[in-house]
Amino acid sequence: MRAAPISQGERPFRFIVAGAINTAVGLSFYPVLLWTVPLFRQHYLVALGISQAVCLCLAYAIYKFGVFGTRGNMTREFSIFSSFYLFNYIANWAALPFFVEVARIDPAIAQLGFNAIVIVGSYFWHSRVTFRSKRTET
Repeated sequence: MRAAPISQGERPFRFIVAGAINTAVGLSFYPVLLWTVPLFRQHYLVALGISQAVCLCLAYAIYKFGVFGTRGNMTREFSIFSSFYLFNYIANWAALPFFVEVARIDPAIAQLGFNAIVIVGSYFWHSRVTFRSKRTET
């Protein structure tokens, strides 16, 4: 049995719900790694890489199936989806050491602030690029 297509009118609400779930998981996963694995307190960038990989896959699945409901090519969509985060991850990997080592901000707090910035642009990228409907493709 196939689920009914998700209407464009439902998407903003679904995106907010999905974003809340992704944000809760994304913002908690990294600190949990830092707090539960003592080695990660020193190697916070390793924890960041693990956190980013896990959260990227979770976010893609939630947005694809729960928000946009596209039937498009998963490889193409995941590549485009990942490209948005790749840019942010590169910026994150540059910013986090600065905030931790130079500004002396706790890694969990620094990451929280950085994530707040990323959240703002994600809806526009995903709705207009990653999961755009075929009707808008020309």
